[in-house]
Amino acid sequence: MARKKYFCLHAHFYQPARGNPITGEIGPEPLAAPFRNWNERITDECYRPNAELGNLNVISFNFGETLLAWMEQHHPDVYEMILDADRRNQAEHGVGNALAMPMHHTILPLARRRDKRTQVAWGKAAFEARFGRAPEGIWLPEMAVDLETLSVLHEQGFKFTIVSGGQVASRYDPERDGAGPFWVALPGDARIAVFVRHEKLSTDLAFGIEHLGGAGHWARHVLTPHRKKAGPLTMAAVDGETFGHHHQGEHHFLRWLMTHEAAGAGYEVTSLARYLQAHPPTRDIKLKERTAWSCFHGLARWATGCACTEGYSGWKGALRRALDRLACEIDHTYAGHIGALGVDPWTLRDGYIGVVLRRERGADYLARMGLNLDAAAQQHVLDMLAAQYHAQVMYSSCGFFFEDFARPEPSYAIANAACAADLMQRATGMDLTGGFRADLAVVVSGKNGANGMQAYDEIVTERALSPEAG
Repeated sequence: MARKKYFCLHAHFYQPARGNPITGEIGPEPLAAPFRNWNERITDECYRPNAELGNLNVISFNFGETLLAWMEQHHPDVYEMILDADRRNQAEHGVGNALAMPMHHTILPLARRRDKRTQVAWGKAAFEARFGRAPEGIWLPEMAVDLETLSVLHEQGFKFTIVSGGQVASRYDPERDGAGPFWVALPGDARIAVFVRHEKLSTDLAFGIEHLGGAGHWARHVLTPHRKKAGPLTMAAVDGETFGHHHQGEHHFLRWLMTHEAAGAGYEVTSLARYLQAHPPTRDIKLKERTAWSCFHGLARWATGCACTEGYSGWKGALRRALDRLACEIDHTYAGHIGALGVDPWTLRDGYIGVVLRRERGADYLARMGLNLDAAAQQHVLDMLAAQYHAQVMYSSCGFFFEDFARPEPSYAIANAACAADLMQRATGMDLTGGFRADLAVVVSGKNGANGMQAYDEIVTERALSPEAG
């Protein structure tokens, strides 16, 4: 009797925190016309139609917290459909189909361990607050992975994550071995499960879906012959914006594929958590550390620059050095002040997410953590915690992903850095902006010669980056 074959598609939905970091408002983005900004346009082209068609019910998915927070405020009906898709899977299969993700799409292998822990803890808390349950799995931004990151996931109680086929270091056949799941051994005799996406199938969908002849044609001519040699589970994983935004109207492709054509090709459609529940890992694999799904040069795309983007990319390393120096100064000052109060500064930071999510008042949180302070001292601690939050936002991957410093995305990083520095000055009287501006002077656009110091001054003026403005 032929062994049953399964198919899963995972969609990663994400938008960065744009605009003014104090107010959270996104200003006009002309290239998104006729919509006011990109979030509005992509919601119309992708998030809403996929939710309304029921596509989220039949795939595995994750949504970034920055996107969900915006959607809850601006499109609550779409937001509720996203949450309902996971609830429906829980009711029908006993497990949800939504995964968590770190809070700010940070490239975790480039972060210090304590920042990895904060990003994962914040992402987990945000997921629990929105979906009403603990997450089993987590999406790693850009699938960037190292063993320390996986160890942090394990410590936080995650059962699995996703990697791409090219990130597997041990003997691995993407056809015969399929998506797994597999065990990855961690230090201290720990281990975590990983699913491995099929790179070719995923690339076909992500970059050429409009040339595949429709879901039926692709299923008959690609998935059907693939099934004959495939392992038990085949998984494709792509950006969710593939279906409707990057490729107009292709949310219909996804609908037909997952509700009709995959079954016609001989597969049972499943989600990752559902599959893991019935099919635990039976073998180990090793991963190539400090790799990602969208850079062939390790993690250079987000660190020093590489050939993945055209033109001069030396600005990336210069910007990261400027942010790193500012972060070190902020952390040193924060740790000194909080440590003097008899509280572990990093535990306090990890728990601050409840205040960010408006599940708890700042004063109540500090009191619960044993900090019984007068009003002025209390505000100073909350300002320092807010500075820590913005210092985390400034490492969002989009700030380093694209080809030139003159694009809008690096300005998001600088805006949050400026906000963090301003909050630290309010709390401690220490002005960190002089050194930061000097470091930014060597961050230069290869297209127009503009530098980071100029960008900083324009951002502070144009966006009124003072907490009083909020």
